[in-house]
Amino acid sequence: QVQLVESGGGLVQAGGSLRLSCAASGRTFSNYAMGWFRQAPGKEREFVAAISWTGSSAYYADSVKGRFSISRDSAKNTLYLQMNSLKPEDTAVYYCARASSYYSDLSTALEYRYWGQGTQVTVSS
Repeated sequence: QVQLVESGGGLVQAGGSLRLSCAASGRTFSNYAMGWFRQAPGKEREFVAAISWTGSSAYYADSVKGRFSISRDSAKNTLYLQMNSLKPEDTAVYYCARASSYYSDLSTALEYRYWGQGTQVTVSS
C-alpha cells in the first residue's frame, strides 16, 4: 500500500515562500516519477511540477516556472516543492502524486496512480 502525506501548507502573504513536503511510504519511492498538482475552488485540478525517478529532470507549468522548484530525497522518501514569490492566484489545495510505471506525459493527472490528501496553501494580497 502506497501512502503519500503532504505537509507544509499554510497562510502566507504575497511575495512570500513556502516549502511543501510529501512523505511517501514504501521502499519503491525512488523508482517512480512524482508530481505536484493543485486545485483552486471551482477550478479543475492542474499540473504544477513533476520530477523524474532519478531526479535529473524536472518539469513545470508555465504559471510557476522560475518561482517553484521541485526536488526529491530518496533517502528520506520525500518529495518537495519550494514555492517562492507566491501570488494570490497560487491559492489552492496542493496534492502530491506518484506516477504509474509507464507514462507519456507527466503533466497529465491520468498518468498518476497514487495521490495524497492535499495541503492548503493560501496567499493573501
